[in-house]
Amino acid sequence: MDSIRSSQTTKAIQRISESVFVGLCHKVGTSQLVAMRRDVVDIRDMVMNQEKTCKYQRVTMTSGSYREGFRLQGSDMDFMLWTNDQRVIWELSQSQYYNTNRQSLILCDCYDSPPGFTLLYLLSPSVYIEIQGACVRMNNRYYVSSSKYRQIHLSALSPLFIPHGPCATLTTGVLEIDNAYCFVCDFWPPSASSWIDRCHSWPQPHVVDDIVKNGCHFVAIGHKPGNHEDHEWRISFSKAEHKLVYAMNHCQFLTYGLLKLFLTEIINNGVGDADKLLCSYHMKTTVFWVIQKNTIPQWCPQNLLECFWVCFKLILKWVYEGVCPNFFIPGNNIFRSKIHGVKQHQLFIRLSELYGKGLAFLLHSPSIRSYIIDVLYNPRNSICTDDHTLFSEVEFDRYLFNEVLNNRLSSVAELDKKICIRYLHTIEQMIGSPLLTKYQVLKLQTITAFVLQSTAFILHMQTYIPENKLRYRADKISCHMLKLAARFGCFTHMLYLAMYYYKTFSYMEVLSITEMIIFKSLHPSVLGSNVNTEMYTEALRGQSWSTKMRQALLGDIELENKIHYIGELIPEQQSALQNDRSYLKVPAFILLFMLQILCYTHVDTTRAQRALKCLQTLVHYDQGILTNLKDRDISWQILGICQQLTGNYQAALYSYLQSLRQEPTNKIRTATEMRIQRVRQWIPVIKL
Repeated sequence: MDSIRSSQTTKAIQRISESVFVGLCHKVGTSQLVAMRRDVVDIRDMVMNQEKTCKYQRVTMTSGSYREGFRLQGSDMDFMLWTNDQRVIWELSQSQYYNTNRQSLILCDCYDSPPGFTLLYLLSPSVYIEIQGACVRMNNRYYVSSSKYRQIHLSALSPLFIPHGPCATLTTGVLEIDNAYCFVCDFWPPSASSWIDRCHSWPQPHVVDDIVKNGCHFVAIGHKPGNHEDHEWRISFSKAEHKLVYAMNHCQFLTYGLLKLFLTEIINNGVGDADKLLCSYHMKTTVFWVIQKNTIPQWCPQNLLECFWVCFKLILKWVYEGVCPNFFIPGNNIFRSKIHGVKQHQLFIRLSELYGKGLAFLLHSPSIRSYIIDVLYNPRNSICTDDHTLFSEVEFDRYLFNEVLNNRLSSVAELDKKICIRYLHTIEQMIGSPLLTKYQVLKLQTITAFVLQSTAFILHMQTYIPENKLRYRADKISCHMLKLAARFGCFTHMLYLAMYYYKTFSYMEVLSITEMIIFKSLHPSVLGSNVNTEMYTEALRGQSWSTKMRQALLGDIELENKIHYIGELIPEQQSALQNDRSYLKVPAFILLFMLQILCYTHVDTTRAQRALKCLQTLVHYDQGILTNLKDRDISWQILGICQQLTGNYQAALYSYLQSLRQEPTNKIRTATEMRIQRVRQWIPVIKL
C-alpha cells in the first residue's frame, strides 16, 4: 500500500513539474525564444564592437541575465566596458604576446589578496586620464585603485547615475542599466585552474576550451574585510558564465529561472534592498554546482521540481555553513561579506521554515501558482511539454520583431559620417557569413536600416552645400538610403523618409507616404494588437521574417536625440537628452498624423483640421490598439504641439498638462513645462 501511495505521489509531482515547465516557458521563454534572444544580443554586440577600430574606443559587452536570455520584469541590463589597448597579465612572461608600443600592460599582484581578488600594478604609463588619476603609490609601485577608478568614471557621467557595487547605475522607469568599467585579460586566472580539472561531465570540452581562451575581466570593487578594499579588483567571469548558461539544456535553464522567481517572489518579497541577502548570482552559482556534480540523473520536464528541490537544499546547506563557493575559484566565499552572524541565522531560520513546508511554498509564487493549482484540480488533463507548440506563429513573430527592433546600438549617440561608413562596412563583411543564424540575419537587416536612416539625416545635418546642384545630389543620396532602409524595416518605417521629405519641403511626397501607410494598415493581417490571426497566417504563411516585417508589422518610430529629424520636436529631444534618454519613442500613427497636419497647413488648411481631429481622437480614445500606452507622454505632447500650431492654445494647454500626468517614459517634462509657459502667455490661466 505504501509503495502504491509513493508511486501515486511521484506521478502527481511529475505532472505538476510538467505543468510548471509549461508555465515557465510562458514566463521565462521557450527554448526557441531564448535562443533567439541570445542570438540577437550576440550579433548586436559583435557589430558594435567590430566597428570600434579606433585605439581609444571603448568595447561594450552585454552581460548578466539579459545576455543569458531572460526578459523577466525587473531584470537589469548589465554592460561591461573596457579599452582594448589596456591589457592585464598574470606574469611578466606574458608580456611577449603584446606590442608594448601600442598596448599598456597591467600586472596582477595577488600576493596579499584573498582568492578571487587582486591588486593591479601599472607596468607602463597610461595615456588615459582616468587611469592616471586612479593610481596610488604602494611599495614604490603605482597601482590602479578600484575605488578611485569607479569614482572618476561616475563623476564623468550624468548625475542620474549612482554607484552600485562596481557599477554606475541609471534607473529609467522600471529598468536599471548597470555599466561596469573594467579591464580585460586574455589569460585564464591561475587560481581558477582547478575548475578546468573539474569539468569531466559538464560543460563539454569545446565549451571549456572556448571559455579558457577568452580569459577574464577585472571589475572595480575590492574585498570588504580585506586589507586593500579600496584598491583591490575582483576577478569577473561574466563572459565564462554566459557561455555556461548557453551550455545548459532548457530544463536546466528553466530551473535557473524558477530559482530567480523563487528569489524575487518569495524570499525577497516585501524585503528592503538593504536586507536582501541572497541575489540572482547565488542562484546561478547553485545551478552551476548542481549540474557539474551530476547529482540529478536526468534534467527533463517531469523532474523539474526535483531539480529545483536539489538546488534549494544546496542553498540551505550553504546558508547554514555560511559558505557559498565561487564556481571558478571555490576558495572565494561569496557569502563572506554579507551573510554571516545574526543575518545568516535569520536567513537560515526563514529558509528552514520554507523547507518544512515542502514544495507547497511555491504556491506563494504568483508566476507559477496557477499552473500548480490547475493540476491539483484537473489531475487527468493532458500536458504537452513540447515547447515548440506553446506559441502560435503570430505570437512568436511578435516576440521576434519586438526583440530585433528594440535591441539598439548603444553607441549610436556618437554617430557621425565616418562611424556610419564603418558600421556599413562591418555589416557588409558579416551579412554573407554562413555562421549567422536566421535570427542574426534579421537583426543585421534592422541594424542596416537603422544605420542608413541615421546616416541620411546626419549627412543633412553635418553637410553644408551652398550650391543647389550639389545639394540636390546630396538629398537624392539621402532619399535613396532611406528608401533602401524601408526595405529592411517594417512598413511604418517609411515615416523616416516622410520626415526627410518634410525637412526638405517636399510636402506632397510626405502626404503620399502617409496615405500609403494608412491604406496598408487597414489590412486585417497587420501585426497590431488586434491582428486577425487566421488572416495573418494565411497571407504570410511560408514568407521570410524579413517579408513579414516589411508587409505586416506596425512598428513605432525611434528618434535619436542627437539627430534632428523635424524642427517641431527638437525641444523634446533636448529635454530627453538632459535626462540621459538617448531616443524618443513615438507611436507611428501619432507621428503620421503630425506630419499630415504640418504639411496640410501649407497646402490645405481644411484637411489640416481633419487630420488634427483624427490625431485628437487617437490620443483621447485609443486603448493600445494603434499606440503604446507607455508612450502617452509623447502622444499628448505632439497633440498639444499640433493644436498650438493651428492656433488652438486652450486645447494645447490641456494636452500639455495631460502629458505631464503620464508616465514619463520619454523624459520630456522640461520641454512640456517650457511649452506650457509659452502657451499661457497667449491665454488666461485655466484651472483644470
